[in-house]
Amino acid sequence: MTQPPETTLVETARVSCDGAGAIRGGDRFAAAALGHPRVWLEIDEHGFVDCGYCDRRFILAGGPADPAVTGETFAPNDTGADPADTPVPPPA
Repeated sequence: MTQPPETTLVETARVSCDGAGAIRGGDRFAAAALGHPRVWLEIDEHGFVDCGYCDRRFILAGGPADPAVTGETFAPNDTGADPADTPVPPPA
């Protein structure tokens, strides 16, 4: 079974991704040596966009792919942790 993509819920349709995720630390971080070049992505009418470098998925809050709209369970994973280790709350 394949792992679901690392998923981040965002408030704007234009997002950037550099693949660093939770590699950074503290207030005065330097650019991460790991990751990929920063790319700007635009969320389309489907309500999400996937980064072509790292496969991170960005979902527009309130959009058609937002689990709050679709009723699906969702465990946001913008920490770089393994999605299998992230508990998913039961549906409300």
